Amino acid sequence: MKPDRILQKAFFNKLQLNEPEIIMTMKKTNVLILGSGGREYTLAWKIKQSQFCNNLFTAPGNAGTSEFGVNIDLNILDFELIKNLVLKENIDLVVVGPEEPLVKGIHDYFLADPEIAHIKVIGPDKAGAALEGSKDFAKNFMIKNSIPTAKFETFTRDTIEEGVAFLRKIKPPFVLKADGLAAGKGVVILSEIREAEIELREMLLNQKFGEASAKVVIEEFLDGIELSVFVLLDGENYLILPEAKDYKRIGEGDTGLNTGGMGSISPVPFADLSFMKKVEDQIIKPSVKGLLDEGITYKGFLFIGLMNVNGNPYVIEYNVRLGDPETEVVLPRISNDILELLIAASDGCLDRQTIETDPRTAACVMMVSAGYPGSYIKGKPIEVKKSSTAMLIHAGTTFNTSLGKAVTSGGRVIAIMEFGDNLEDALANVYRSMDCASFEGAYFRRDIGNDLASFKPMNTSGC
Repeated sequence: MKPDRILQKAFFNKLQLNEPEIIMTMKKTNVLILGSGGREYTLAWKIKQSQFCNNLFTAPGNAGTSEFGVNIDLNILDFELIKNLVLKENIDLVVVGPEEPLVKGIHDYFLADPEIAHIKVIGPDKAGAALEGSKDFAKNFMIKNSIPTAKFETFTRDTIEEGVAFLRKIKPPFVLKADGLAAGKGVVILSEIREAEIELREMLLNQKFGEASAKVVIEEFLDGIELSVFVLLDGENYLILPEAKDYKRIGEGDTGLNTGGMGSISPVPFADLSFMKKVEDQIIKPSVKGLLDEGITYKGFLFIGLMNVNGNPYVIEYNVRLGDPETEVVLPRISNDILELLIAASDGCLDRQTIETDPRTAACVMMVSAGYPGSYIKGKPIEVKKSSTAMLIHAGTTFNTSLGKAVTSGGRVIAIMEFGDNLEDALANVYRSMDCASFEGAYFRRDIGNDLASFKPMNTSGC
């Protein structure tokens, strides 16, 4: 393992190595992306640009991903159907977008089947995916590896009274997390002890989040500002990708219910060299070492949700895939051939790669359906205008053949991404471009990135 050297190549990108140039021989590659959201659209857009991309398939995809390849309508949790597709289309590389197939063991399924064991899969096996699939596992992993995180305890229905006692010992706000996957809705933050006790009983006794809340993690609240850091791993080596900040609340001023994400910014002004060095030393290195110590060969993306608390990073959570809508600003800032990086990750040779980034700021704003994140009506026709600068990223869309156009099929419908020379310019550009897409009842936040305006970057990380 060579994390120090890789960090210098990928993060600082300044070290000149006195070694023979490594020539990689790569063939044209057939790629399958699993998923249907804005993350998968952006992956398809980026992979299609690769000189090594041959045929590209997205399953099930959306109205936009068909611009870059072929959409295949299938259930991404039906691994046998995926196997049949992979064999039929001679797929060389599978990129798993969402977390659920990983948590349910799609990578293990491939490795265990001699017919498809040779196919490259970007995403960890089931053991590695537990970092997202179980909050309790993730928190204990952090403690075991001395990774800074909030104090916590885990409770079940049999220890619910101990959970209530723990709530009464800590200061509000109270953070309650369903242990398993809950479609991004399993985290509740409450300011009143009585509300927290009721919520704990709802989660454990009444299965508010189903099997996901059979265990509940109660954490101490961390007061700070969030950001997301992304790492690509090959089982031993890693590259640090551009960081980002996303905005989860539906309402302006970070009010209202949590969503899948209403917008994102990259780079993050306060994530300067000093802060990112702490992230690398205190979080990324021990995370990679911890995975190796557990015997986990992790090949794929690791998303680290962080809280900046007075200049020090604390881990809020791990995700085992790229974030959404962070992907919509992270991938456009990567200048590399992304397929080359993904193949290197699968082949265990990321130490031969460096990350090259666009120094400009990328800003993304998500346009959502009326009523989201509650109930909403699907099937609204989407009107689109061409833009010479804005990137229109399909998320919750499908193509209506009778109308001959895209219609809404989800809560988060379309993201608009623009570059700018700085944060102010990027935000001005993206909001100027919001009229590039429209549909009945469309809503978007008008304050994405405003909280970062007061941060003046000192030493930029370059990623």
